[in-house]
Amino acid sequence: MKGKSISNRRWFLAAAFLIGMLVLTQFAFGEDGEETQYFGALSLITPFIAIVLSFITKQVVLSLAAAVFAGATIINGGNIFEGFLRTCDTYFVGTVADSWNASLMLFILAVGGMIAVMSRMGGMQAMAVAMAKKAQGTKNVLIMTWILGLIIFFEDIANSLIVGPTMRPVADEAKVSREKLSYVIDSTAGPVTDMAPISSWVAHEIGMITLAFTSISMEAANVYGIFLQTIPYRFYNIFAIAMVIIVVLMQRDYGPMYKAEKRARLTGKLYADNAKPMMSKELDAMNVAEGAPLRIYNAAIPILAFIFVTVAALWYTGGGMDAGFTLEGIATAFGNTDAASSILYSVIFTSILCIIMAVAQKIMTLREAIDVWLGGCKELLFTITILMLAWSTGSVMSELGTGAYISGLVGTAIPALLLPAILFVIACVMAFSTGTSYGTSGIMIPIAFPIAVGMSGGEVGSLAIVTIAAVTCGAVFGDHCSPISDTTIMSSMGSAADLMDHVKTQIPYAMTVAVVAILGFILAAAGLSPLIILPLGIVALAVIVRLIGKSTKLEDLEKEGSESV
Repeated sequence: MKGKSISNRRWFLAAAFLIGMLVLTQFAFGEDGEETQYFGALSLITPFIAIVLSFITKQVVLSLAAAVFAGATIINGGNIFEGFLRTCDTYFVGTVADSWNASLMLFILAVGGMIAVMSRMGGMQAMAVAMAKKAQGTKNVLIMTWILGLIIFFEDIANSLIVGPTMRPVADEAKVSREKLSYVIDSTAGPVTDMAPISSWVAHEIGMITLAFTSISMEAANVYGIFLQTIPYRFYNIFAIAMVIIVVLMQRDYGPMYKAEKRARLTGKLYADNAKPMMSKELDAMNVAEGAPLRIYNAAIPILAFIFVTVAALWYTGGGMDAGFTLEGIATAFGNTDAASSILYSVIFTSILCIIMAVAQKIMTLREAIDVWLGGCKELLFTITILMLAWSTGSVMSELGTGAYISGLVGTAIPALLLPAILFVIACVMAFSTGTSYGTSGIMIPIAFPIAVGMSGGEVGSLAIVTIAAVTCGAVFGDHCSPISDTTIMSSMGSAADLMDHVKTQIPYAMTVAVVAILGFILAAAGLSPLIILPLGIVALAVIVRLIGKSTKLEDLEKEGSESV
């Protein structure tokens, strides 16, 4: 009865909140209801609804749909009827019709089918058994997950959807909570890909740096070299990766993550009772076909093929055939790649390979293999729905000018010492609100770069390099933590975790890393070398975990008791 009353209060609060936001959209316009071209603070209503409503109701689909509707209503002059129509025919349909989004949605569906066939063949279970022998204990399992995340650096989405399904059965055996697994995966996806000299993210950042040069009428010389110079200053990314291994090696957690780990260790419950994993129980169960031999190569070959074809496709779609097979040519090709098409080619190829392998070994007939593949696709419909709504929210916020408004709140009268740190915080807020690192860096780099160059007397000096790094790190923070970010969604999906539980448990760690990164940006702006800042930051994180973290070793948890489980 108590739980029901709490639930009723949440829904009442959510309804009151949403009605209040819609009322604001009415007061924001004149009596004639004409649409304004500058929405100002109103542009914050859409992300505010999406994020706050998600935490109140724990219903992400409803929250995102409400956010899109509210934003469409604002854009259409406060007309609720027009807002509803445009939500359906402009934002929902427009999102699905976008070629990038369509490619990614097909990719996700095909991943579900690929995982289902691999699981049915017994390959995933065989790999899990083999890894379980090598990775005894929770610490070793998480270390292996961390290493695998570092290895698959070329594409963050591919990272989440390879590492997650591969390590999840092993992590389940070791009683690692799904929240912890998704945290490790998420922290070695975007933060790693963003720094990789050859990755699907490079093209966007190089393009933004080039645009920044153009905005101040300077010749964009050796933009890729500038990108490489920013890597040692990407403190948030580096510290986020380091934070994972610190937590794992010290076997200490804090905040909601500690409660999740305690629950998993003592009760065997890998996720909370009310959780809604981003991958269905049917697909997560890894049902092996009756009589199927457990052969590791039934998983290893498809995974290696997926990685190889992805890398080859990234190179090919970036013009690798014309750029030449040199280090510079490869870097250029990866800088111009079409990531969405590349990963789609890869997963379709690997799915066909899995089906051929299953039929050739007589584990399944062709018809059975296709049915299993289609069944796996169907199980990821929930993820597709959330992604579609998240993208629709982003489209609405783009029209509202949410990102531009947030960045416009910052003036140029900022001390040079604090410029990178302040721009990092703004980028964090913007990316968290909008759920897009690309959009945030696309807005912030052309704004931040001219400010930094101006403060440096018109030269592209160390302040400009640190500022670019700070902005991109802020974009990664938001992409890393926002419940409407596709990377966050993919990490939850790959680990079969509840999306909001993943967000809730990860944010305290991300915030800790962000605070240490802020200090790093201030020291870097003061002229201190990253060779000094990075070790100091890592030591600081270790001290914080030691002081506020609690041991998650089984013997220590058993001593404490299970009252709070």
